Amino acid sequence: MRFAIVAVGRLKERHWREAAEEYLKRLTPYARIDITEVPDRDVTADELRALTLEGEGILRALPEGAVVAVLDPFGRERSSEEFAAWLDRLGVEGRSHVAFVIGGAAGLHADVLARADERVSLGRMTLPHQLARVVLLEQLYRAFRINRGEPYHR
Repeated sequence: MRFAIVAVGRLKERHWREAAEEYLKRLTPYARIDITEVPDRDVTADELRALTLEGEGILRALPEGAVVAVLDPFGRERSSEEFAAWLDRLGVEGRSHVAFVIGGAAGLHADVLARADERVSLGRMTLPHQLARVVLLEQLYRAFRINRGEPYHR
C-alpha cells in the first residue's frame, strides 16, 4: 500500500521527530509513506483566515486518486483490529493509496472536511498534531502486523 500523510505544522521537538522516524523505519517493509507538511498559521490573530490558508495548502497537497481520510475527533472510532481490517479492505478493493490529513491547532477547514472520503477518530480527546502523527504512524504499523498475523499488537 501507499500512504500520504498531509499534516499541518512540522515536528519541532526532537522526541516527536525521533518517534515518527522510528515508526517510518518500521513501516518501510510494508508500505511507502510520503509526508507533506503544510505550514501552520497563527490562529490567534484570525482563526478563519488561518484555517482557510491551511485548508488551501492541504487540498493542494492531496495526491490525485487517493482515498482521503481526515483525522477528526468526531469521525469513526475503530479498534486497532477494525482499523487494520478497513485498510485491508481498501487494498482488496484496489484503493491502495490513502492520504491521511492531520489538522492544526484550529482543526480543519470545512472544504477539507467536505473532500474527505472518511473521517477517522483516534479517540474523543483532542491531541496535539505532533502526537496525532506519531499515533497514526504507530497504528499503521500495528495494522500491518495484525493483517500479516505477526506478533506485536497484544
